[in-house]
Amino acid sequence: MIRSIRIDAVLIQAVIAGALSFAHLHDLAEAAGQTGWKAWAYPVSVDLLLVAVWRRLRTERSKLAWFWFLVALVASLGANIATAGLLDLDHVPAWLRILVAGWPALAFLGGTLLAHTPTDHAPAPTPEPASRPVPVVDRPSAPEPAPEPELAPEIATPEHAPALPQAPAPAVSVPPALVDHARKVASEHRTRTGADIDTATLRARLGVPEDLAGAIVAQLA
Repeated sequence: MIRSIRIDAVLIQAVIAGALSFAHLHDLAEAAGQTGWKAWAYPVSVDLLLVAVWRRLRTERSKLAWFWFLVALVASLGANIATAGLLDLDHVPAWLRILVAGWPALAFLGGTLLAHTPTDHAPAPTPEPASRPVPVVDRPSAPEPAPEPELAPEIATPEHAPALPQAPAPAVSVPPALVDHARKVASEHRTRTGADIDTATLRARLGVPEDLAGAIVAQLA
């Protein structure tokens, strides 16, 4: 898949500024007596020092890194200003020639210090998120199971006592006059109904207790 090339204005501006600064450093070094390949090595040295400073500033904002950043920035801006017509490149002053000649050693010192000087402060460890305390909920303890009730001992069912022999009921004495009257009532009942009188009817007619009526009926039989 072909990606469309997006033109970034900032990137173009950086390329233009870098190319002009590179050319100005070359022109200044050449005017200070550094000819041939040596004049091209000076802008490369300044740019490499800026790269070393940038890498150190990514990990630590130390005074050492800021110092060498200012040194490289002054070298780059100084070349731009010097070649803008403020300095006669045909008659370069002696102090500038000395500064240009000593720049390689100065840049090498700065790069070595930036690369091999340990950091002053170790990066602070990332704080771990504090663990939230787990709320302790007092839960009522489960009630202990009730003890099983002890089974009452089975009560032996008492055996039925043998029935006692019943004494014969005493014989009911019936007056003879009552028997005679009962015979008349029974005879009248037989004549009227054609059947023998029963105990209930005789009891109702005579108005006597049931046991006495039964005894009378037994004597009438």
